[in-house]
Amino acid sequence: MYLFKKGLTEEKREARVKNRRVHMANERTFLAWIRTSIGIMAFGFVIEKFMVPVGNHNITNFHSLVQGRNFIAYLGIFLVLMGAASGLLATFRFLRTEKEIIEDTYHPSIIADILIAILLGSIGILLVIYLVFVEPNQL
Repeated sequence: MYLFKKGLTEEKREARVKNRRVHMANERTFLAWIRTSIGIMAFGFVIEKFMVPVGNHNITNFHSLVQGRNFIAYLGIFLVLMGAASGLLATFRFLRTEKEIIEDTYHPSIIADILIAILLGSIGILLVIYLVFVEPNQL
C-alpha cells in the first residue's frame, strides 16, 4: 500500500523490498487479529441466537439484576461489538506499524496487547458470572 506512494523515494522503495519479511510478519499478525475478532463476533452471535435458557428461567441470587434471556442477549451483543472493535484496533495497529516500518521508526507498543487482554478477560468474567448464577440444568 505504501509501496506505490508518490512521495516515496527510490531509497525507501528499496528498503521496503529488503524488509519483505518484516512486512509479511506484520501482515500475518494483522490476519491473526482479524481471525480473533471474527471468532469473538461469531461466538457472540452464537451465544445471542442459540443460548436460550430452557424451562422456567430459575436464576438463583442474580434474578433481579439479570433476567435469563436478556443477559444472554446483552452478552452476545457485547461480544459482537468487542469483536468489531478488536478488528478496528487491528487495522489501526497494522497501518501504523506498516508506516513505521517503512519510515524506519518502528517502536513496539503494548497498548493494543493490553486492550485485547482486557477484552478477553471481560468476556471470561461475564461468562463465569453467567455460568455461576444460572442453574446448570437450564443450559
